Amino acid sequence: MTNAVWCIGMMSGTSLDGIDAALLRGDGEERIETGPAITVPYDDGFRARLRGVLGGVGDVPAVERELTLRHAETVRRLLGQAGLRAADIALIGFHGQTILHAPDKGRTWQIGDGALLAAETGIDVVCDFRSADVAAGGQGAPLVPLYHAALAARLERPLVVLNIGGVANVTWIGAGQDADGNPRLLAFDTGPGNAPIDDWALRHTGKAVDRDGALARAGRVDRQVLARLLDNPYFAARPPKSLDRDAFDLSPVAGLGATDGAATLTAFTAASVARAEGHFPAPPRRWIVAGGGRHNPALLAVLRELLSAPVETAEAVGWDGDALEAQAFAHLALRSVKRLPLSLPTTTGLRQPTTGGRLHRAPGRS
Repeated sequence: MTNAVWCIGMMSGTSLDGIDAALLRGDGEERIETGPAITVPYDDGFRARLRGVLGGVGDVPAVERELTLRHAETVRRLLGQAGLRAADIALIGFHGQTILHAPDKGRTWQIGDGALLAAETGIDVVCDFRSADVAAGGQGAPLVPLYHAALAARLERPLVVLNIGGVANVTWIGAGQDADGNPRLLAFDTGPGNAPIDDWALRHTGKAVDRDGALARAGRVDRQVLARLLDNPYFAARPPKSLDRDAFDLSPVAGLGATDGAATLTAFTAASVARAEGHFPAPPRRWIVAGGGRHNPALLAVLRELLSAPVETAEAVGWDGDALEAQAFAHLALRSVKRLPLSLPTTTGLRQPTTGGRLHRAPGRS
């Protein structure tokens, strides 16, 4: 597979909000042409079933099957909107849903049946992107940095791409290449993203997100509680490093009211990102924010107060911030079948660049 081909990337993130699917035409290296993308939100019932298997408990096989069939239907919807057929698509990059991530124990678990998705869609599927990295001693996350670097090839560097999903992560991109010809990167999870804010909003308002940051903007940050939340050795630990969505003890917030709790958790996410700056090899010229968190004006406002360089959304540089991670898994699927690295020592902490992913052939495809 040497020429550019159409692929579909699919992401169901730690925010548990739905499926992002995006078309991308590329070669897994320098050629990138983005296409249409869609987001299919989860209904409250399925979101609750997903929450019920986090940690690997409950009826995982049933939820995995339902998750996979929902992805198959999303593929059909995306193809219909784009006017394409399954035969036009070379690969699906299928991330699945992370239900357990404990790289310090050598474990990461993304549910999603690649063989079933290939059979349902008639398209070859690459899945299980993280296991090889963890088996090689890496953190298994984040995996998007090589795609960030490809997208940012023509932008002035150093810069940082900040993705705010359920967990927040950064990709610092420096100028030039390393001694092996790879992009100069440093990537790691900074701390909480949307997940604590979303969980708080659901508990106190019945809504799955703090829409437009309204709850947080109505409250005040409890500085003592914030200090307790930030008193965690993770923030001082050297990267690369990664987190599970429920890695932090949020009990200090429990005694706060709905608005003050939302304001404090929002400040916690932003302060965690700001602490990441101390790990960068050089100060960034700009921050580019992607993921669902960029839709939260309260969170963006605090980030702009705390960070030392301009903060822009992905759209300001011509990217689709909602589709970025889905696009990345299309890019990584192409790299996987070409046996190119998906991660580097400076992105996940393993000893040498490592590929990964498992290929499931669609029935009848040569």
